Amino acid sequence: MTEPAIVVEGLCYSYGNIEAVKDVSFQVMPGEILGFLGPNGAGKSTTIKILTGQLNPKRGTARILDREIGHDDPILQAQIGVCFEEKNLYLNMSGLENLNFFASLFGIKKPDSMGVLRRVGLADRAKDRVHTYSKGMRQRMMISRAFINQPRVLFLDEPTDGLDPVTAASIRKTIKEEAERGAAVLLTTHDMHEADELSDRVAFINGGEIVALDTAENLKLEHGTRSVKVRLREGDDVREERIVLDEDGASDRIAKLAASKDLMTIHTEEASLEAIFIALTGRGLE
Repeated sequence: MTEPAIVVEGLCYSYGNIEAVKDVSFQVMPGEILGFLGPNGAGKSTTIKILTGQLNPKRGTARILDREIGHDDPILQAQIGVCFEEKNLYLNMSGLENLNFFASLFGIKKPDSMGVLRRVGLADRAKDRVHTYSKGMRQRMMISRAFINQPRVLFLDEPTDGLDPVTAASIRKTIKEEAERGAAVLLTTHDMHEADELSDRVAFINGGEIVALDTAENLKLEHGTRSVKVRLREGDDVREERIVLDEDGASDRIAKLAASKDLMTIHTEEASLEAIFIALTGRGLE
């Protein structure tokens, strides 16, 4: 049986009197993307900082690839990739030089730096100094750096922040490819669409606590309402009708409307992750 790549049990952390992470527990399997979904200040980034050794937990334990975190461990560090919100690139080096340098820290003799830059759409700017890069390009550099050592575990903190929609979609594709390769991915985001598209499971975190943890589909079924929205022509106007599937007579009503010559569109509706988050916590994701 495959063992979890990340095991977190009862993790706690405080900034002074403020509890940022409260008794958080979860697991991430190899090849799985777990989305941490919550607003800014919910505890997402603090959790990643603990797991990557930047902060020591006040209580609780965490193991990555069956090695306990909390102390300098070059063997473990060589098997993880990280992408933080804060950009810490070498601005006077080129993109290619940045990647080659970070690869050397892992002891990689012949890194595929150009191949990695090609994956994030930066191959044509590989020899330009990073200080000439835009905000979005620097974000893509951070992501490429996380991939350079072909990590078994990836920590991605708001990986598409600041990217245009086309580039963001490309980055999401590369994240999926990393999971398909077998990497365990912990993705923190407040973007409900990103979490829904990428995550195998979603953890809702609010006020430092996980308030729900399941697949997006199960959360929608448990907390949402199954319904169908029908749009029909009504003279020069358009009329919309919403039918709740669990109500009596729903199937007959749908069949009748579907046979109408005035039917324009008909499609199912489901609760969004943001709507579910608000229902569970009373606050939005932004």
